[in-house]
Amino acid sequence: MKNVVALTLALAIVLSFSIVRADEMLNGAGATFPYPVYSAWAFDYSKISGTKLNYQSIGSGGGIRQITERTVDFGASDAPLPPEELNKDKLLQFPAVIGGVVPVVNIPAVTAGELRLDSEALCKIYLGEIKYWDDKQIKSLNPKVNLSHDEITVVHRSDGSGTTAIFTTYLSEVCPEWKDKVGHGTSVKWPLGIGGKGNEGVANYTQRSSHSIGYVEFAYAEQNKLSYVLLKNHAGNFIAPSFSAFEDAAASADFNPKKDFYLWLVNAPGKDAWPIAGATFILLAKEKKDSDMKVVKFYDWAFKNGDSKAKELVYVPLPISLKDKIRAYWKANGIY
Repeated sequence: MKNVVALTLALAIVLSFSIVRADEMLNGAGATFPYPVYSAWAFDYSKISGTKLNYQSIGSGGGIRQITERTVDFGASDAPLPPEELNKDKLLQFPAVIGGVVPVVNIPAVTAGELRLDSEALCKIYLGEIKYWDDKQIKSLNPKVNLSHDEITVVHRSDGSGTTAIFTTYLSEVCPEWKDKVGHGTSVKWPLGIGGKGNEGVANYTQRSSHSIGYVEFAYAEQNKLSYVLLKNHAGNFIAPSFSAFEDAAASADFNPKKDFYLWLVNAPGKDAWPIAGATFILLAKEKKDSDMKVVKFYDWAFKNGDSKAKELVYVPLPISLKDKIRAYWKANGIY
């Protein structure tokens, strides 16, 4: 009898421990764009709260799908969902941080910031109309750069991707031919090129493929020591990707909580604005109040304590005024 009681007590303790551990785990999935900063925030948050974040960096398309199917506590997407789509799937949405998508190249003897491109040249490269690095249109932008007659290897995302959504939304805005032939979205029918999964995959393929061009979130360019290009912005200036350039792009943003913060930041008007900037968003299921409150508690902590880490990784923290709008949005939806 004593053995039965002891076994029952042991099982109860194990079950109790399992429940506590489950309560201490948040499950999220989606965008690879913010993965470096979410990981850093999660590490620091777990030390002070005991709550761990299990975040699957599977791409925005996967994040949208998983929160729509209610298999995670939150989804993450760099492509904001319009209010009508959120209403249909009973979702909430708010921005978490702002960053930049950066064209990167692997051209022998060409260093970071040496190559200049404008929107037309970038568009024609991804359409396959500019095939070689010494094309006259590229050479006219780079008269002092030694460009050889080597074929351009185009690298793009193979998965549903918010980074792709930002990149193709930019191309659609600045290049009518792209808009007509390809369009924009988390997944598009690429005219050519090789596909990599996640920002990690594009960075890896670009690194391994000589004379290639790809696009990644800036943190991945930095971490993998990829050569970024200078890009001509809306104001006509050639800009290097940087914290201040992303911040300048974000300065023109007017996020509206009445529209669930739906907004694109591409081709911003600032004199020094990086032209392919974007916010990354968190998606919550309206009816999952308990888990929503735990997710919100994490991001509220990050908004209060995570700005320096975001800046260190070259992401732009949200302005205080926007954070206050988000808190009011949480409160209006009963999760704060």
